[in-house]
Amino acid sequence: MSAHPKAVPLVAPGHTRPVTHLSFSSLQDDNTYLLVSSCKDGNPMLREWTGDWIGTFLGHKGAVWCTKLSPDASRAASGSADFTAKIWDTYSGDVLHSFPHNHIVRTVAISPTSSHLLTGGQEKKVRIFDLSRPDAEADFLGDPGVPSHDGTVKSVVWVGEHTGVSAGEDGVIKWWDLRTRKLTTTMKFPNPITSMELSLHTKRLVVTSGKTVAFIPALPSGTPTHSLNLPYSPSSASVHPILQDRFVTGNLGDEWVRIHGMDGEEREVLKGHHGPVHCVEFSPDGEVYASGSEDGTIRLWQTTPGKAYGLWQGNTNGG
Repeated sequence: MSAHPKAVPLVAPGHTRPVTHLSFSSLQDDNTYLLVSSCKDGNPMLREWTGDWIGTFLGHKGAVWCTKLSPDASRAASGSADFTAKIWDTYSGDVLHSFPHNHIVRTVAISPTSSHLLTGGQEKKVRIFDLSRPDAEADFLGDPGVPSHDGTVKSVVWVGEHTGVSAGEDGVIKWWDLRTRKLTTTMKFPNPITSMELSLHTKRLVVTSGKTVAFIPALPSGTPTHSLNLPYSPSSASVHPILQDRFVTGNLGDEWVRIHGMDGEEREVLKGHHGPVHCVEFSPDGEVYASGSEDGTIRLWQTTPGKAYGLWQGNTNGG
């Protein structure tokens, strides 16, 4: 009986400082996708689904904490320690808009039609910008003069046309009606939220807080939240979009990437990084997951080691 093929990651170099965030695009019409990475070096990078470098977005003057792609991957949005959020053309690499803030921008989200931008950060406010009127003042979510959160806003995501969700170091997740800019519902965690990503396929928010990872319906419904406590504090988590039977995590306590079953059982521990793992995410086809580390590298791991996919040639010797 032959052993399972060993997971051999592809290493994507290029960044010179810790990688802070990773985000895959949606699956495109030709079944490919893109990956965008954020880094404390201030230069987000765009990559092919194979991991090959396409280009670097040059223009920020401080660490970049978050970059995300529009659904058609023609635009990227980034949030930075230089107190700006920027919109980029992913074909040319040009900055299309730069939106000043009064403090570090930690998180951004583009609307499904690429018409609006949500931002959040150390001002504790969530802003919404109209990209068709980039010179107009942004609106704030919530009551005038009151912060959107009682701590740094760690993540914003856009769900459907009219709902924004924000998560803060205050341990609160808030759902907003973007038509009225008003709060509709909240969920409280006992610890600060460390990450929150939208899993489009599963229609869930994947949230880490303390030692908890929670899979929350993206739009409040009768569906219960699935929540697990792990033996460590995950920095980031991502659920397999197709199989929905496993999730991947990073954490700051060691240098390993872990795969867990949805019951919390640890299935795999993947070693390769030389620093804590800040961010992980599954690709939209579920074939790959990416990890970003303090060591400045991105590693791409196969869900099924030994399968021919992208730059992995598969097992040619039958072993």
